[in-house]
Amino acid sequence: MEQNEKGSKAYLISIVMVAVLGGLLFGYDTAVISGAEKGLQAFFKEAHDFQYTDFMHGFTSSSALIGCIIGSALSGLFASKLGRKRSLIFAGVCFFLSAWGSMEPETYILPQGKPTWTLLVVFNLYRILGGIGVGMASAICPMYIGEVAPSNIRGMLVSWNQFAIIFGQLVVYFVNLIILGSHANPIYDAVTGVMTNFTDAEWTIVKGWRYMFGSECVPAGLFTILICFVPETPRYLAMSGQDEKALKILVRINGYTQAKHILDEIKSTAAVKTEKLFSYGFMCIFVGIMLSVFQQAVGINAVLYYAPRIFGDMGMTNPMVNTVIMGVVNITFTLVAVFSVEKLGRRPLLICGSIGMAVGSFGVALTFGNPSLSMVCMLSIMVYSASFMFSWGPITWVLIAEIFPNTIRGAAVAIAVAFQWIFNFIVSSSFVPMFNMHLTVGDNFGHWFTYGLYGIICVIAAIFVWKLVPETKGKTLEDMSKLWKKQSK
Repeated sequence: MEQNEKGSKAYLISIVMVAVLGGLLFGYDTAVISGAEKGLQAFFKEAHDFQYTDFMHGFTSSSALIGCIIGSALSGLFASKLGRKRSLIFAGVCFFLSAWGSMEPETYILPQGKPTWTLLVVFNLYRILGGIGVGMASAICPMYIGEVAPSNIRGMLVSWNQFAIIFGQLVVYFVNLIILGSHANPIYDAVTGVMTNFTDAEWTIVKGWRYMFGSECVPAGLFTILICFVPETPRYLAMSGQDEKALKILVRINGYTQAKHILDEIKSTAAVKTEKLFSYGFMCIFVGIMLSVFQQAVGINAVLYYAPRIFGDMGMTNPMVNTVIMGVVNITFTLVAVFSVEKLGRRPLLICGSIGMAVGSFGVALTFGNPSLSMVCMLSIMVYSASFMFSWGPITWVLIAEIFPNTIRGAAVAIAVAFQWIFNFIVSSSFVPMFNMHLTVGDNFGHWFTYGLYGIICVIAAIFVWKLVPETKGKTLEDMSKLWKKQSK
């Protein structure tokens, strides 16, 4: 009886750890391109039936983001109709098939190792399939954790999802470094458009990039199997009329007395299952969307996706090693958020992070391209990245998981996360053209314009949080209904 009254933390942690594997795959899938893109570019440069242009490479490098937009947009429908658990199983299958298909896009049908237009199309379709998995996992994993976690530790547990995302990126940085080993990457000259170092990089061009994409099969397969053994969320079960199953899970997590209280609250806010999206007012949806927009508009993923190239342009001797160092810094500062979000609250972390990112961005803008200030530039990049990792990285996911009322959460989260991936695509695809504007306008114009713009957006983000974002620390998910109903009147 004592066990039933206290609940089981071990049970809660075990199912949360399985769910955050989806976050790890999110980070792994989006960052694997950073190590593979040079070999991939050189491979398709050798095609004879078409010319592989820089635009095509930019699209190929970011095509997974198209799938992310699709997956996040569908996540609300899937989460509402199939449930959170089965939707995550579907995402896991997408991850696995994409990893295998990106490694072997010929799929035993097309000529092996021969770059053609058809092969490029097939490769991008597999990357888009993986993106669908990422988009669904990015929306549903924090939703799943938020719906099973007690309110007093919900922020910390959802923050672990962001930790898993960054850890997934760090893991793939290491995996790419190990796969590359003593082999060389091809060298691409952005000015002349000429690819060199073909002889030294032959292994990377033929096999290296394939192994990098294929390595994702391991975590994808593990996630797909393990997610089959976690329960559906009690809130989804209660809203589906399965009160007995919902209570059973709540008892295991919270203990019987608390479980009954939580179930009663869920039922009281879920009395009307078909509430319209704007039932709680425009501001509720607007705040959720803008949290997603600012998380991407500050420019962080342009740094994460193109890290080796950026460090190479800085004159660093081993860009892949610098990328790994940045990954370690990111992990460390994500832990700051994990262990402080319930003490300090969501708003203070977001505001402080915005200010730190602005300082880092302006620092890069002022020092990039100056050899005598290369270390200052490197430190500015680290400050910029670290500030994001203890603020907008994890806290956005925490707020998106908890800020929306139960009856509209599925649809609202889907819309917010879809906007996140749309702006991720915009930022990622616009970074290189903006950054390279110095080739036509002036020596360092593109450098200071790009990071100066990101710095200004960071300042605007801080003002947005200060003025419009409510503090949700310590509030139950059911409290969100009362909060937004009160503001909409």
